[in-house]
Amino acid sequence: MALVSPYLNFKGTCEEAFNFYKSVFGGEFMGEGIMRFSSMPPEHCKPGEENLVMHVALTIPGGTTIMGSDFPDSFGEFKRGNDFSLAIAAESEAEARKLFNALSEGGTMGMPLDKAPWGALYGQFKDKFGISWAVNYQYETVPQQN
Repeated sequence: MALVSPYLNFKGTCEEAFNFYKSVFGGEFMGEGIMRFSSMPPEHCKPGEENLVMHVALTIPGGTTIMGSDFPDSFGEFKRGNDFSLAIAAESEAEARKLFNALSEGGTMGMPLDKAPWGALYGQFKDKFGISWAVNYQYETVPQQN
């Protein structure tokens, strides 16, 4: 079954916020820790955004994971309402496609479900109630980009 986690967006203060959350809750940053936009292919990193946080995940005692990133200017206007979303970690590609298609029906597409540079199937949308979602299925082996 898919896991759902809060995903928080910040205007340049993501690293500071997550270090604070870690000091309050404890826990550990997952994977490689704090990933920067500079780790992405050049077409996904605009000048001046290199040191911004692209992704961080903090697993706190009890098993909850809080995720986040900075919201660069190239993403549009940062405002209340786009400062958080719900992130779905699917267990299979089929589950990711099913959840993405069902939840996005009648909503607004942000990023169609497709292969992402970090070796996942990924997409974003707002559902018909205005709630922002991101669906991610991490491949065990990175598929070839088309």
